[in-house]
Amino acid sequence: MKAFIRAIEYYLPDGLLTNDMLEAEFPGWSVEKIEEKIGIKVRRIAAQDQCASDMGIRAAEKLFSSGACGRSDIDYLLFCTQSPDYFLPTTSCLMQDLLGLPKCCGALDFNLGCSGYLYGLGLAKGLIETGQARNVLLITAETYSKHIHPADKSVRTLFGDAAAATLVQSFSEAESKIGPFVYGTDGSGGKNLIVPTGGARICRSTESAQVVEDEQGNLRSQDNLYMNGSEIFTFTLRTIPKSVKELLTLSRKSMDDIDLFVFHQANKFMLEHLCKKLNIPEEKFYMSFKNYGNTVSATIPIALKDAQSEGKLKTGDLVMLVGFGVGYSWGATLLQWV
Repeated sequence: MKAFIRAIEYYLPDGLLTNDMLEAEFPGWSVEKIEEKIGIKVRRIAAQDQCASDMGIRAAEKLFSSGACGRSDIDYLLFCTQSPDYFLPTTSCLMQDLLGLPKCCGALDFNLGCSGYLYGLGLAKGLIETGQARNVLLITAETYSKHIHPADKSVRTLFGDAAAATLVQSFSEAESKIGPFVYGTDGSGGKNLIVPTGGARICRSTESAQVVEDEQGNLRSQDNLYMNGSEIFTFTLRTIPKSVKELLTLSRKSMDDIDLFVFHQANKFMLEHLCKKLNIPEEKFYMSFKNYGNTVSATIPIALKDAQSEGKLKTGDLVMLVGFGVGYSWGATLLQWV
């Protein structure tokens, strides 16, 4: 049996963070300046009592309502998030119960950020093509807004909350529609995109919650998300072009063979530099983040669904997917759209 993507649905929370709202909070940051630099107009923000799992369940319910499959057909649930409900139990176990999935269904959380969708597809493909599953529900959901200090404009302008549900199914054909894969990891960059406290290494305390101001005037504590934007940018431009070339060599394809390029939807500045560095024609380089923000592991499936809805992704198209970010972690694959 081989693997293919049968369907994608996504869910956006009701909360909004617009550029007008940011301009009102941060004098000197005009609406025009924000949109020109990062290309984002609106970010969707989860409610205070809304978790990543809640949004993932909503996305999955949309998928079931579409008729792509029944919940009784799912035999494995993969949940990618860095905002789990609890340290334990595993959030995907709770989601199995809330979604009414079979009790013979496997369920697994994995903690990855912007490369998470690529790793999830690799896991789903492995489960299907080794005969362990036939219908894998891959849910990617994130609520970075809960980690961000409201006075830290360096990250508050970028990130939004969202969830996506992808159905990866098995079918009887000689060739898989997903793969090959290229992966990469460089943990030395972990400190450049991090929430320092909350795990076992540094427990949260009164001291860790103390807010300090950085050189750019951003406020945050050790309990909040920190990003070194210049280091992330340098890492991306250094790593991703090499991975793209490695994937093309591995698959025996050329850039001209690719019908659509869908990269992690980080921001306009980052993606435009990658597009230029790789000499990708603009009409083949899809961007879909203006009205969502950077939704971390959900950006790629949201972009795929939008591209399909807009007629820019059609049956038979060969798509290159590339994810990169927190970890450092990155991955790339090819996808034959069915």
